[in-house]
Amino acid sequence: MLKSLTILLAFQALGELLSFALFPSIPGPVLGLIALLLFFFAKGGVPIDIQTTANVFTANLGLLFIPAAVGVVVFWPVLAEFGAVILLTLLTSVVVTLVGTALVLDRLAARFMPGDVSEAPEND
Repeated sequence: MLKSLTILLAFQALGELLSFALFPSIPGPVLGLIALLLFFFAKGGVPIDIQTTANVFTANLGLLFIPAAVGVVVFWPVLAEFGAVILLTLLTSVVVTLVGTALVLDRLAARFMPGDVSEAPEND
């Protein structure tokens, strides 16, 4: 398990290094996961020791939410004071994102899809 944990942390460090040196707009963990995926393709699959270690992590994934819960408790006065504004901001950002995505998809579909679905002949 120590070997596989070292491999996983090495890919995490590689991702952070790539993010710092070459791709500052992409988070290091994302680049590390991409490098790990390429490693798995080169190996022809996921080695059993890494799979076992990953299963241990996913079985205890709930522990990763403890820091977030502590943050909520620590900053509860701030959340209580600005909760309505935060909620309104979150809801607005979700709506703007959904509408923007729908508009971009509509324009891309109009540009790259031959014909319109509404112009298709009906089968009687």
